[in-house]
Amino acid sequence: MNKLLPSPFVLASRHFSISAAVANSKRTCLHDLHKKNGGKMVEFAGYDMPVQYSDLSIKDSSLHTRKHVSLFDVSHMLQTHIVGKDRVAFIESLTTADVQGLKPNSGTLSVFTNEKGGIKDDLIVTKTDQDFIYMVTNAGCIDKDLPYLQENAAKWRSDGKDVEIKTLDGRGLVAVQGPAMSKVLQNETDIDLSKLTFMTTAVGKVCGIENCRVTRCGYTGEDGVEVSVDPKEAAKLVERLLASNKGDVKLAGLGARDVLRLEAGLCLYGSDIDENTTPIEAGLAFVVAKRRRETLDFPGAEKIVGQLKEKNWPKRRVGLIAEPGRSPRGHLPLVDPLDKAAIGFVTSGCPSPNLEKNIAIAYVDRSHSKEGTKFLVDFGSKQTKVTVTKMPFVKTNYFTGK
Repeated sequence: MNKLLPSPFVLASRHFSISAAVANSKRTCLHDLHKKNGGKMVEFAGYDMPVQYSDLSIKDSSLHTRKHVSLFDVSHMLQTHIVGKDRVAFIESLTTADVQGLKPNSGTLSVFTNEKGGIKDDLIVTKTDQDFIYMVTNAGCIDKDLPYLQENAAKWRSDGKDVEIKTLDGRGLVAVQGPAMSKVLQNETDIDLSKLTFMTTAVGKVCGIENCRVTRCGYTGEDGVEVSVDPKEAAKLVERLLASNKGDVKLAGLGARDVLRLEAGLCLYGSDIDENTTPIEAGLAFVVAKRRRETLDFPGAEKIVGQLKEKNWPKRRVGLIAEPGRSPRGHLPLVDPLDKAAIGFVTSGCPSPNLEKNIAIAYVDRSHSKEGTKFLVDFGSKQTKVTVTKMPFVKTNYFTGK
């Protein structure tokens, strides 16, 4: 068990290294700032990252984000520019997104799929008003995503197409999340945040720093933005926001980030979605754009669209509320209360500080996926009753401008 994580908030060991941060882990441009501010560092996706800070527990940091505003270092994520006149068709050949149909400076959540219809990774793809597509993908998948993009781009170029992958190596990415985000940030930027709605992007000055890309999105369910910034200026940006007199701004780490995303019913790649799970089984049908369901020109399209049409997928991702006691956690089996037959498994779970209940995400047989269905999570020595519930567990507050 990780001493940095209080037992109610233990996360899957394959995501956080339990030992001290590995000596040869990569570091983000904010590493020194984390150490200076009492960051408790762990290895995550090959990076030395803060799981929490000395001034707040994971629980309190989660509550703070929902009430005020928190800053998360997400500079470990892979940021890329896709350039060339064939860039839109290229990205559509690998994802389920309708990039062609996006308005300039707007984006969408999408997925890379494999030929079996499984999810290779989830990502945000943004169609800018410049000569590139801006894309952010998961840190834990860099070793497969980047070669995948580069190898496919090389194939396209060998066929006479114009496309190239440019990585934004080391560039800072800071998530500013919480209901006070706009109040805090508007005072520090020349971008009109009242016109920057969910999943749109703009480039401007932030905290006196030129050429920052501000995208209204996040992983907490709260209103927020992600600021892409010159790595040499990232610490200045964070320190200036922390000193704001427009709101109570705190640093937050991976522990709170995981709790908040789970409360918002959002998937963690490698836990809740993977290469053996289709977007339909994962409850992510919305990422398969309407036009792409007709063109069927992305990997695994026949299986994915077939599931949509025939409604015949065998498993379904659901939310669970557990009875008081031990919180469900990843990999635990779920069983029918009558015959004890296996009906599914938990993929993520934790106590929800905001609901004061134990919550989880799981996959179950379709026959057990109806809201209100009750079954058992099997801890081995004991079993706990759980009930299927709608997600998100905590109401999301994305800014749509309405």
